[in-house]
Amino acid sequence: MMGRRFFVAAVLLASSLGMQARAQTAVDDLLVLAVDASGSVNQARFELQKQGYAAAFRSPRVLDAIRAGSHRAVAVTMVQWTGPTLHVVVVDWTEVKDEASANALASAIAAAPRQLFGGGTSLSGAIDVSMQLLAASPFRADRRVIDISGDGSNNRGRPAEMARDEAVKQGVVINGLPILTLEPDLDSYYHDSVIGGPGSFVVPVHSYEAFADAILNKLVNEIAGTGSGDGFATRTGAAGAAPALP
Repeated sequence: MMGRRFFVAAVLLASSLGMQARAQTAVDDLLVLAVDASGSVNQARFELQKQGYAAAFRSPRVLDAIRAGSHRAVAVTMVQWTGPTLHVVVVDWTEVKDEASANALASAIAAAPRQLFGGGTSLSGAIDVSMQLLAASPFRADRRVIDISGDGSNNRGRPAEMARDEAVKQGVVINGLPILTLEPDLDSYYHDSVIGGPGSFVVPVHSYEAFADAILNKLVNEIAGTGSGDGFATRTGAAGAAPALP
């Protein structure tokens, strides 16, 4: 019995030390991928979103951007979102630092099943849950980014601007990838009401079929922290920041 207790205690201690070591791991970026799973996104469109993210992390361009950072690593998690409190984390925090880890993340994204199928479109809820995920991350980074993709404006929960402003006040950057199939002016809405923080930007997507190319360009610039490129619309103002809170 004593031997078993010692073994269990040793396992728990090793697990605790492992978690502490992981918690001390520094990366260049913490990146939350917030993917729209609302009712307006049918299964075929959802798969195009998901496979677009997976393909991007298999691209050498994304890996080159990661390797250009001082820590040569980023940490990524993916959450599906719909209504104000309807969120499911489908890929836990994962460190990406080389081809093997990038491919592992891509495979995890590609294999993650859809967990939500409706409940409204709450961009504010997506921002709020992303902030919780950033706060709970076992990695640390000076740059924290929320990457939101979706095909509609906020129609549930508190105003998106309120959630955005609170996130920006805490030093978080929010970038957007609006899909314009249902709302042709959604890119303007994202620019005014969703994105914020230094260098934040919008990459409009005119069809789900164009999603893969758009997310690849977006991730490369997001990880590099440049916020520039073809099709990018950056915020204006001091350092690209969102409007100040009243």
